[in-house]
Amino acid sequence: MKLMVIGGGGREHAVIKKLSENREVEKIYALPGNGGMEGLAECVPVAATDIASIVSFGVSHGIDYAVVTPDDPLVLGCVDALAEAGIPAFGPAAAAAQIEGSKVFAKRMMKKYGIPTAAFEVFDSAEDAIAYLRTAPMPSVIKADGLALGKGVVIARDFEEAEAAVKSAMLDKKFGKSGDRIVVEEFLEGPEVSVLSFTDGKTLVPMVSSMDHKRAFDGDRGPNTGGMGTVAPNPFYTEEIARECMEKIFMPTVAAMNAEGRRFRGCLYFGLMLTKDGPKVIEYNCRFGDPETQVVLPLLESDLLTVMMKTTAGTLEPDDVRFGGGAACCVIMASGGYPGSYEKGFEIECGGMPDGVDVFFAGAKRDGESGKLVTSGGRVLGVTATAENLREAVKRAYGAVPRVTFRGAFFRRDIGKRALSAPEAGR
Repeated sequence: MKLMVIGGGGREHAVIKKLSENREVEKIYALPGNGGMEGLAECVPVAATDIASIVSFGVSHGIDYAVVTPDDPLVLGCVDALAEAGIPAFGPAAAAAQIEGSKVFAKRMMKKYGIPTAAFEVFDSAEDAIAYLRTAPMPSVIKADGLALGKGVVIARDFEEAEAAVKSAMLDKKFGKSGDRIVVEEFLEGPEVSVLSFTDGKTLVPMVSSMDHKRAFDGDRGPNTGGMGTVAPNPFYTEEIARECMEKIFMPTVAAMNAEGRRFRGCLYFGLMLTKDGPKVIEYNCRFGDPETQVVLPLLESDLLTVMMKTTAGTLEPDDVRFGGGAACCVIMASGGYPGSYEKGFEIECGGMPDGVDVFFAGAKRDGESGKLVTSGGRVLGVTATAENLREAVKRAYGAVPRVTFRGAFFRRDIGKRALSAPEAGR
């Protein structure tokens, strides 16, 4: 089979590695891919948002199946366009991808169908939002309505921070049109949990849970990022909570999307907060999370391609998805200055990795003159380790980090620390 994976980050690297384990796969193309995944896929310089060129490439190269992973092409209708060209693809249609493409849509859907989430208000004008925030309880959460590379959320501790966040999104257009509308939410407290799931719009099978670390610096300080590391499973997510989420959140979301005429097929991501009043939805994503994918897929025992194709075909069964025991930890190594401004073009040196450790590249490319692998983005790569338990996975990941070097590299040194504070951790 010839496969095509759309995207070019660490998530795509992890997906491609897992797909390559299927013996029927003879060729994988990555559009655009990155220099660090060249050993597994042929990288093609086509932007993930260039839908017409993606479809043209798929048709001309006889692609049997495509995997569309980033949010932008999904919201733009990449899966729809590929289907029209006769190429089956993993991922939701554009109508279903709105569950991430518009936070306003998602919040209103949850309210309509009684899915637990934070209380919220929607605003189309900065003036109205600021007037509301003058008397709103603090902290408050301000979210841009549309896609914003995972950075469109501000937790405002006081009115001044809230006002600045509103002006940045709605007046300064920091996130472009994504900030034309905003959602102001109540601030929830509790452990955060990420649960990715496979669903064909009828059956939903959760993957192993994980915990993301969004803030740039240790102690959950600094600005939000696309994610500085992850661990799986999340020890705060117990079997009892998992059953409650399936009953009150997961299957009701599938039913709600169907009722809205937006059947979801693909990877549906649930960002949850385990509050004192029970689990609540913080956000939905219409695709694999990054870097959650880098810790979840290494623990998957089932063949990923088979599961994806059944999801697309609408024939998914619970027994199709199997995860083994063990745990995983991913430590993101980023360019100095990320998520703000940073320099690029520094050589990446990567020594041999011990068993159970993978390096998934994201912001990396081949230098045209020297042929060396150099930095080309904010989040450069993720060092992912698997082990029998979480404590050992964290130890193994951090033990391997020094084997990778590039100028200005920085990383958090406390990935997994909060998870390890849970009573179940390390068992």
